[in-house]
Amino acid sequence: MLMTDGRASERGTDDKEEKRWILRYGATIVVLAALWWTAYSCIQDAAAWVVYDALGLARESHIGAALEFFLYDTVKILLLLVALIYVISWLRAALNAERVRDFLAGKKRGIGYALGAMFGAITPFCSCSSVPLFLGFTTAGIPIGITMSFLITSPIINEIAVVLLWGLLGWKFTVVYVAAGLAAGMIGGLFMDSIRAGRWLQPFVLDAMKTPVIPLSGGRKRLTVRARHTFALGEMISIFRRVWKWVVVGVALGAALHGLVPANWFAENLGAGEWWTVPAAVIVGIPLYSNVTGIVPVMEGLLTKGMPIGTTMAFCMSAVAASIPEVVMLRQIMTTKLQAAFIGYLWVVFTLTGWLLNALF
Repeated sequence: MLMTDGRASERGTDDKEEKRWILRYGATIVVLAALWWTAYSCIQDAAAWVVYDALGLARESHIGAALEFFLYDTVKILLLLVALIYVISWLRAALNAERVRDFLAGKKRGIGYALGAMFGAITPFCSCSSVPLFLGFTTAGIPIGITMSFLITSPIINEIAVVLLWGLLGWKFTVVYVAAGLAAGMIGGLFMDSIRAGRWLQPFVLDAMKTPVIPLSGGRKRLTVRARHTFALGEMISIFRRVWKWVVVGVALGAALHGLVPANWFAENLGAGEWWTVPAAVIVGIPLYSNVTGIVPVMEGLLTKGMPIGTTMAFCMSAVAASIPEVVMLRQIMTTKLQAAFIGYLWVVFTLTGWLLNALF
């Protein structure tokens, strides 16, 4: 009886300590989230102040624009990397990942592609900012085709771009653009699954997918909040250490290209409407680095200068869907074979889209 009372008293003490820890943890998370949001909201103004006020560079200079771009995008992506990997890892520990994976990998695969593409469409990320979420989904065991649907669609579509497209180019063009972006993501997911692209992920990603959050013996135990935090923090630190330097290198390359190629060049050299201009526009667009909101005015300018609609669409979609910075970052997640399949698919699907639209319009 005394032993039973002792164990009960010990459990009661442990429960009280756990509750106190949860309260401290919750307060810490609230403070850190507020600081994170404040920092994230001030990045652009801070980058402009450093470049143009502190360093005194001219606002119209290419060097100033490139440096501002580098500072803004580097800090933004690193902040996203820390927050998203921690949150997704925490959820991975809290949820039954096996059940989610089985649902998405079973008969609902077609729905999974659509969900991945639609989730990508409502997330306001550029090609580089989508990488942390893609990494988190992949390590959580979500099938590669569904995560690829997200990765392809996310930079192509967002709600701000839809509003801008609607206002500048009309509802018909907007519907065509959104439909093409969603189709590219869904078909891309199907293609990646059909070639079993998951086998070409980097070894550390494959290991993370295979390793359970806790040893499974006699069923899955419910993890405490402290255990979930420990797991998520470890995952975040491990992944951050592995990829942060490549974020810096990738964004530096994107900054070097940013704003250096005038839009008139594309209209003058790719506006003839010949068949070869579409695949050429895609090849030229992929190394560039822009977000979809920034590419909409460029799209309008190219169309007003007489560039065919299909060529314009192919160029702009390729410029936002992939970039040299994204390729550099994805190199830490994907092997060369998977990267080649990814870039090759984008080139083919955007070329076919451009040819089709040129033929129709």
